[in-house]
Amino acid sequence: MMITFKSDRELAKMRHAGRIVADILKLMKDMVRPGIDTYTLDKAAEALVLRENAKPAFKGYKVPWVSIPFPGTICASVNNEIVHGIPSRERVLQEGDIISIDTGASFDGFFGDAACTFAVGKISEDRQRLLDITLESLHRGVKAVRVGATLGDIGHAVESLVIPSGFGLVRDYAGHGIGRRLHEAPQVPNYGKPGTGVTLKAGMTFCIEPMVMSGAEEVKNLSDNWTVVTADGSDAAHFEHSLLVTPDGAEILTPWEE
Repeated sequence: MMITFKSDRELAKMRHAGRIVADILKLMKDMVRPGIDTYTLDKAAEALVLRENAKPAFKGYKVPWVSIPFPGTICASVNNEIVHGIPSRERVLQEGDIISIDTGASFDGFFGDAACTFAVGKISEDRQRLLDITLESLHRGVKAVRVGATLGDIGHAVESLVIPSGFGLVRDYAGHGIGRRLHEAPQVPNYGKPGTGVTLKAGMTFCIEPMVMSGAEEVKNLSDNWTVVTADGSDAAHFEHSLLVTPDGAEILTPWEE
C-alpha cells in the first residue's frame, strides 16, 4: 500500500474527524467512574459521533481472521486488556481500575483515531506510573516527528523511555497511516533504530500509539478473537494521537489533551 499525501481540502476533513474523536475522549474522561458499564460509555460515544453527522470508524470493522465485525464505537480495554476490548453491560468499572478507550470517526470519507487510558477513581501508584510513562512516551514520539526524520526515530523515542523505565512494549501491534482509510501505510512501530525506516515528509498523516505493559512482552487473544490481553495478566496502558507532518514538526489532529 502506498503512503498518501493529503491536500488542504482533505486535511480540513481530517481535522474535523479528529476533533470529533477528541470530543469523544473528553466525554469519556467525564463519564468514567466506578459503577458505570462500558456499554453505557459506548452508547454515549456513538450518540456524539452521530450528532456530528459523522460515522463511528470501529463499529462494523472487519478483519479476515474474526467472523464477527467489531460491535462497538469504542474499544474499552480494562486493566490487563491491551486493545480491542468489546463494550458490555456486564463490564462494570470498579474503583482502582484503569480503562483504555480507543475510538475513531469518519467525516465525509476521512478518518480520525485516538486513544487514552483513564483512571477509575483512585488508582495505585504503580498503575499511575504506568499511565504517566505511556503518555510521556507518546509525547516523545510526537516530538520526534519532523521533515527528514524517520519512522525509526519515532519508535526509538518511545522505546528508549519505556524499556529503561522497567515496562514492556506491545510489539505485535503498531501505529499506522490514516486518511481515507482507518489503517493506511505506513506501519508506525513503537520501537526502532534511529535513522531507519521511511523518511518523513510534509503532508503525511499517521497515528502514534504506544501500548505499554507492566509485565512481560507477551500478548494473547481472548475467545472473542478481538480482545488482546497481556499473557501474564499484568496491566496495560494505551495512548494515541493522529497527526500531520508539517514543515515545522507535527500537528495533532486529535487534540484530546487540550
